Amino acid sequence: MAEPDAKPLTVRCQCGNVSFTTPTAKPITLFFCHCTECQKQTSSAFGTSAIYTSEGLFPLEPDLAGRLGVYNRHTEKGRTMDCYFCSKCGSRMFHRIVDADGKPRQTVSIKGGCIEGLEWNGGRGMHIYMRSAVMEIPAEWEQYDTLPPWMK
Repeated sequence: MAEPDAKPLTVRCQCGNVSFTTPTAKPITLFFCHCTECQKQTSSAFGTSAIYTSEGLFPLEPDLAGRLGVYNRHTEKGRTMDCYFCSKCGSRMFHRIVDADGKPRQTVSIKGGCIEGLEWNGGRGMHIYMRSAVMEIPAEWEQYDTLPPWMK
């Protein structure tokens, strides 16, 4: 439960062109994704996403939408992922999954490195898509070969 005086965090791209606040003070959960798509997107071993409710961010404010580019890609589950990035510096800011029926998810994945003041929990969020991990994660940390059962 969020602390009563907790405030949403600032999300900012590398160049500062895109800036907005998180929908709530704390994310629902934190994912460390080891899929090959996240490895390519981050040029690293995994991507970090803080999962928030989409309410308060979507629909996007016109000024924010005007500063973002969107890349759409299909997922292995037959969904579409709308990937939003800064139109100036290219920093990936967040993504939202649209189900096969065209309905957007009620959550949004905001990229952890862009959130100022995010609590990283020492890497102890959910490690997903471990089947393509390129580094070892301590066995006691929560991890899944693909997605947690409740997300499938």
